[in-house]
Amino acid sequence: MRKLLGAVVAMTILAPVLALADDKEKGDKKVAPALHFKMKGIDGKEVDLSQFQGKVVLIVNVASKCGNTPQYKGLQELYEKYGKEGLVVLGVPANEFGSQEPGSNEEIAKFCSSKYHVTFPMLAKVVVKGEDICPLYKHLTAEETDPKFKGAIPWNFEKFLIGRSGEIVGRFNHRVKPESDEVVKAIEAELKKK
Repeated sequence: MRKLLGAVVAMTILAPVLALADDKEKGDKKVAPALHFKMKGIDGKEVDLSQFQGKVVLIVNVASKCGNTPQYKGLQELYEKYGKEGLVVLGVPANEFGSQEPGSNEEIAKFCSSKYHVTFPMLAKVVVKGEDICPLYKHLTAEETDPKFKGAIPWNFEKFLIGRSGEIVGRFNHRVKPESDEVVKAIEAELKKK
């Protein structure tokens, strides 16, 4: 009986290690921390960010009534130009800055579609700063998980670049336009990585 119990304990301890070794042998890719989140899309359906593993993702907190709102045009142009190469632009509406995103998800979706012809994925409105910060933005801005690009979101249209590895590889201030050389060069460099 002791031998049986010892074997069961040993297998319980070794099972995760063996499974991990098996995954490595199969060449399975592990989902990086920045893409470990499930969110709601602007249409209310669940969006598992792990579906973007292996792509280059530009995550942007957006707002409809901001001086930076015209950046939607540049974001859409980036998505159209580089989408086939693996770029995903992910719009994340938030209302923390000057209450510049007061609308419902339906109103935001209609605005983005009619005014800027947005076709890139949009998430449901979330909190990106403060006590009720959503888990994705807590991860993106925390010193523990993102020491190089840490810090609270200062305003609408702050941009985080996630490389093909799923790691955060860049952060661009809300004043930096999507079509700027700085952003374009960073995206192109990440897209070249296979």
